[in-house]
Order: sequence, then C-alpha cells, then structure tokens
Amino acid sequence: MHTPMPKPVFSTWTPQQCARGLACIALCLFLAACGFRMKGVAPLPFSTLYTNIAENSEFGSGLRRAIVASSPGTRFVDEPMQAQARLTQLLNKQSLRELSIDAEGQVEEYELNLEFIFQLTDDKGHVVLPPTTLHSTRELPYDATAVQAKGGEIAMVFREMRQSLIDQIVRRLSAPEVTEAFENAATLPVDESALEADVAPAPDATVPMPETGLDSPSSLSAPQIDPDAGLY
Repeated sequence: MHTPMPKPVFSTWTPQQCARGLACIALCLFLAACGFRMKGVAPLPFSTLYTNIAENSEFGSGLRRAIVASSPGTRFVDEPMQAQARLTQLLNKQSLRELSIDAEGQVEEYELNLEFIFQLTDDKGHVVLPPTTLHSTRELPYDATAVQAKGGEIAMVFREMRQSLIDQIVRRLSAPEVTEAFENAATLPVDESALEADVAPAPDATVPMPETGLDSPSSLSAPQIDPDAGLY
C-alpha cells in the first residue's frame, strides 16, 4: 500500500505567515550585514590594555572581568609599555553624607556618593578618551538603633554602585567614537604624563568613619563600616 509523503510544513502556511517569515529572514540578513552583535559583546579596538587600578581591589577585579567578558579578544598586561592602550584612573572618591536628621539630632537618611575620573590613551600617549567623570548617588534611610545592620546595608549599596560605574566604563570604552578615535589616534593630542613607565594609581578615598567627623554634630550615630568596604 502506498503511503503518501507528508507535506512540508511551509506548504501549509498562510500568505500572512509566509510574509512574516520572509520579513524575519530579511531582518536577520540586514542585521548581519550591519555588523550586529548580541548585547554584552562589544570588542574593543585594542588587544592589550594596562590600567593603574589595583587588580586585587574589588573594583579593579570587577572592571577587568567586565571588560574581558565584553571584549574577549582584549587582555590585561602588567606593564604599561606592553599595552596598546592605557586606562588611567585619575580620581576614585567615595563619600557618605548625612542628608537629614530628626528633632533629636539622629540621622534619618544618608547620601552615598561615588565619583570616578579616568582617561584612555594609546601606547604613544594620544588621548583617545579625555578625562571622563562618572557619578553615582544613592539615598538610604537610616536607623540609629540598628547601626550594625545599616552599616552592612550601606556597604552593600556601595558595592552595587561600584558595579554600576563598571558598567558605565565598559559602555564608554566600547562606544563607536572611542573606536574611531583609537584608529585615528595620530591626529589627537598627546598626554606626556601617560608615557611614564610606571603610572602611579590615584589615591582612593574611603567612606568617612565616625571619628573623622561628618557634616553635622550627629556623626556619633554614624554607622560603623568596615574600612575595606570603602575601597574600590
């Protein structure tokens, strides 16, 4: 007995389904032609990178992981002279400010601030990305009766803020204008200090501890934060 061959699936499509299928195929071809990349992958125009941000810091190690994840072809080197590009930290500041106090002089809310300034140069000192300032600010309610718990919460929020800055840095480095500037770096001004053999890291500013004083007399109720939590 002859068994009829099954009809191809596409033969049962309606004209509307065929039109949508063709449109999807055309879109895929168009994106491929335009060099479309999946989100999260943004190859940088250089294969070796040096930075004066300490690798053994939370911020430094996180930044390295994020850059390598975004640009797998880029690797970090230990010596500035070995790198095609240099990511130089110019300022790394973290602060904790009393935002409001109650009638009894107890802190009700803190303002957490991070400020990071960096620049990108090539191996000849040409400024590919001029000094760029990134800010992150959060407001956090505070309870003086739960100092230890709130201190841990503040440290956690600072970590989240640092991760946000890392994401911003990666986006800046992978921007089309940075790639274009690196490829035409010979036309850009030179930062002589970037040519130094050893680029010293800028000093990190930590969270002010209670004994250093804050912005109001209520600093005695400030949270006890692990000093390591204030380091990038």
